[in-house]
Order: sequence, then structure tokens, then C-alpha cells
Amino acid sequence: MTRILIFTLVLIMPATAMAADCPRTLSIGGAITEIVYKLGKEECLVGADTTSTYPKASSKLPMVGYQRMLNAEGILSLEPELIIHTEQAGPPAVIEQIDQAGIKRVEIKEQPSLDAVYQKIEAVAEAFGVEQEGLVLIEELKQQKEELDTAETDKPKVLFIMQHGGGAPMAGGKTTAADAIISLAGGENVVDFDRYKPLTPEALATLNPDIIVTTDESMAQMGGVEGLLQTPGIALTAAGKSKNIVSMDALLVLGFGPRTIEAAQELSKAFGNGA
Repeated sequence: MTRILIFTLVLIMPATAMAADCPRTLSIGGAITEIVYKLGKEECLVGADTTSTYPKASSKLPMVGYQRMLNAEGILSLEPELIIHTEQAGPPAVIEQIDQAGIKRVEIKEQPSLDAVYQKIEAVAEAFGVEQEGLVLIEELKQQKEELDTAETDKPKVLFIMQHGGGAPMAGGKTTAADAIISLAGGENVVDFDRYKPLTPEALATLNPDIIVTTDESMAQMGGVEGLLQTPGIALTAAGKSKNIVSMDALLVLGFGPRTIEAAQELSKAFGNGA
């Protein structure tokens, strides 16, 4: 009787070769993390910050704090070879510690525009050496933008409000992601000041928005629609009287990442447009 012996050869790749293909990466900024997943490089991630809430799988990553209040010890303990972050990352002392440790950093500008989204994708794709995949993703988004542009718009008057902590709700003014997404969706921001500021009941009545947009997180803090309507002045607006209130995930509507046009399409439909 002849016996045949079968041997299985297992090749173990050197750690240096594996690192070259997939550096141990820390992603800071929810939009940046989304892009990493979109480009298929999520296996490289060893951690993220607390703004990284999408996709759901990212919530299983070790977290190193909020992007503006990063924890140096937490970052260094993950032994990252590459950190990709927006210019909002900080504090400066932590960034300095990262540089002193000799960790490669890619810093990306954070602006609420589609051009900035494309630039983020290009930067992340270049960091991983997958420029072609980045170009494909950008082209997909540009095609979505063309579809959005063909929608009929009637420019409803829109107010974006946000609630964090126990203070008064803040309205999103010019130069904010809230203003940019309203415009992209075909609406008109009713406020003309910059950044986020609280509004008096009298100002709310005068502005009289047709639609109020907020985040799911803010809505929860305000106690739902009924809680929002108890905010002084809200119930007197056209939006309050008709309960024309739209609530969306904060990262989706404000993140200006690869789902931004999807968010604009969703908002456009809520505005009564044919997107």
C-alpha cells in the first residue's frame, strides 16, 4: 500500500512588507474614517476618534478622544505608523508629541464644500497609494451631483439649529457646514450672520423659516419634536406651526465626507424638491 504525504507550505510575510502595503493607521475625523472605508483600506485602521461613527464597524475601533481633545497616551499606545487627520485635530501639544515620536502625519484642510470633499479623498487615497480608487470615488460623487443639479428647486426658507449641552439652541449661520448643506440641497438659509449663534424669540418670529433642520443628536437633547417646539419662538414660525422639522444624523448632514451629496438629496426631498 502506497501512502502519499501532502505538505502545506505556509509563507509568512515579513512585517516590513505588510506595513508597506497597509500601515498601522489612525484616522481622526469622521469624514476621513468614512473615506478610508470607501477606499477599502479599513484593515489598516488601528484606531479613530469619537467623531468616527460611520460605518458602524468603525465604532469597534479603539477611540483616542474627540478630534479637538486628543489623548497622546492613547494615540502612542496604538503604535500607529500613519495618522490622517483634519486641521481641526488638537490640541497643539498632542500634535507636537506625535511629531516628536516620528509618526507620519497627513493633515487635510476642513472646509464645508464639495471641492474640499474631493481634496480629502485625493489626500487619503494618496496616503495609501490607491490614487485610482480615489479618482473612481470622486467621479461617482460628481455624477451624483449632476443628478442633484437637475432637481427642481423652490428655495424654501430654512433654519438649522443645533443643541449641545444645556445651553440655548444655536442657529447655523454663514461659513458653516449647516449653511453649505442647505444651499447644496436647494434651500435658503434664513440667517445672515457667521458661525453659530443663539436666536431670540423675536428674531425667530421675524425670520419665520418654512423648514427647520437639526441633527438626531440635537433632537434627542431637546426632547424630540415636542421639546423643540417648546423652545421660545419656534412654535410661532411657519415651520413650528406645521411641524415641518427635519432631523438627520450629524455626521451625515454636517460631515462633508463621501455621503454629503446623499445628505443633500435627502434634504432636497424634504424641501419638496424632486431630487
